[in-house]
Amino acid sequence: MSHLTLHDPLWLLAFAALPFIAWLRGRRSVPVLLVPFAAAWYRPSLAAPSRWPVALAFAGLALLIAALARPQKVEDKREVRSEGYDIMLAIDLSTSMRAEDFERDGERINRLQAIKPVIQAFIERRPADRIGIVLFAGRAYTMAPLTFDHDWLARQLSRVRIGMIEDGTAIGDGLGVSLTRLEQAKRDRAGKRIGAFVVVMTDGANNRGSLAPKDAAEIAKSRGIPVYTIGSGKDGYVPVPMYDEATNRKTGYRRMLSDLDETALREIAEVTGGKFFRVADTDTIESAFKAIDRAQKIEFQAKSFLVTTELFWWPAVPGLLALATAAVVARPLLRKEAPV
Repeated sequence: MSHLTLHDPLWLLAFAALPFIAWLRGRRSVPVLLVPFAAAWYRPSLAAPSRWPVALAFAGLALLIAALARPQKVEDKREVRSEGYDIMLAIDLSTSMRAEDFERDGERINRLQAIKPVIQAFIERRPADRIGIVLFAGRAYTMAPLTFDHDWLARQLSRVRIGMIEDGTAIGDGLGVSLTRLEQAKRDRAGKRIGAFVVVMTDGANNRGSLAPKDAAEIAKSRGIPVYTIGSGKDGYVPVPMYDEATNRKTGYRRMLSDLDETALREIAEVTGGKFFRVADTDTIESAFKAIDRAQKIEFQAKSFLVTTELFWWPAVPGLLALATAAVVARPLLRKEAPV
């Protein structure tokens, strides 16, 4: 943001004095201009005297008065010094995520389809953060390390599908790999990880992997990393589509009992200082991610400073030139005297 300022308040008085000077000159019997060299401008002549020297002198004085007011261009600038968060999203890709107990626009969708656009919206709302993704089922893998390239991350997320990883639910391994990806020496303070958190999304109970969810939570707690857990799906029996292996076409549905271990997910969140969310429809998924977004948002601190550019020389230079020209034009050698 920029604006123009005038530092000397006397410039208004100087401008106001110009008409008064002109009036005094008109009242005198001998026309003069109240500047040191103005007496040389008047010469007795039968021809009408030229008004150009006087006009140039007045213009030069006006410009010099404007220059004395010290006009400046002032710009307000901000220097942002804070850093964003590092966030790891751990997403369950077990077979149970195929359960179609969500709806969008009146059509059934599975749990992964319901959560994908919400994750994408969450990523878009945090442009200043580095975000990575870990996928887990029977094992846990890093799909994307921490990155600022959110467009690339969105393309990777669009390719995620159920069946990419051997079946099972290794929640502890998924959290453990996420914590490993957050190891950043430059952002550690006294053994605590600064500016990082994990979001774990699952619909089942831990039944695979080498690291128990409780142990992974203790590691996160020791490093000061909050873990937000999201339990996806409705309670009870839910419809799971069946597919023909040869054509990969949906042939019908079977009923499956949800086995979400809500107690374990609550404990992970409470131990690490995060929060547990139970989501049973698209609205509650969006509400969960918006709550996480509000809870883990950095208020960026900016240092404000003013940059000023002096503009006085713009009126000063032409003002001096105008006065010099008036003095030269008024010299007797450059004016034609009328014959006696």
